[in-house]
Amino acid sequence: MTGQVVQLKTPLGNEVLQLNAGDPVELSGIVYTARDEAHLRMQEKGIPFDPNGAAIYHCGPVIQDGKVIAAGPTTSARMNELEGFLIEKGVRALIGKGGMGATVRQQLVGKGVYLAFTGGCAALASSHMILKGVFYEDLGMAEAVWVIELDRLPLVVGIDARGQDIFDAAREHAKAAFESYSPHQCKSD
Repeated sequence: MTGQVVQLKTPLGNEVLQLNAGDPVELSGIVYTARDEAHLRMQEKGIPFDPNGAAIYHCGPVIQDGKVIAAGPTTSARMNELEGFLIEKGVRALIGKGGMGATVRQQLVGKGVYLAFTGGCAALASSHMILKGVFYEDLGMAEAVWVIELDRLPLVVGIDARGQDIFDAAREHAKAAFESYSPHQCKSD
């Protein structure tokens, strides 16, 4: 991790393969929101946009009067079993909160990254967004695929293209700390 913010713009290319878990990035360009139902529809009907170099944001935004009002991330692990086909078709970045499972971590190796956004910051996210369009609007506001243009959305590389995972590292650190904990270490006065 260099500490310097890496500027990324969609469509993404091989530059994402050089990122390291923990790197701060700012993402600009077009992203596509997609939650469970959108993934299932895309598996069944095909991807309605060019997936090559695309970024998928796990998000069910609040849209009002043609604007993104709130766009906080959905828990990405919900899509663990649904991402493989998108990565195989050329999607370079998945965006969400909470990390993803070992299967997705392996699918991203040599192909793309998982970018983490902090939950609870839906208004901050929307301040970096302009609504550009929608696919599958019949699925409802939260499940439709919204086409959104980003302007420097701040993110952190949660899983890099070598399989390094900040969430897995944090779990291991917490487990080690818990296992080394002794109740006798805490003394009251």
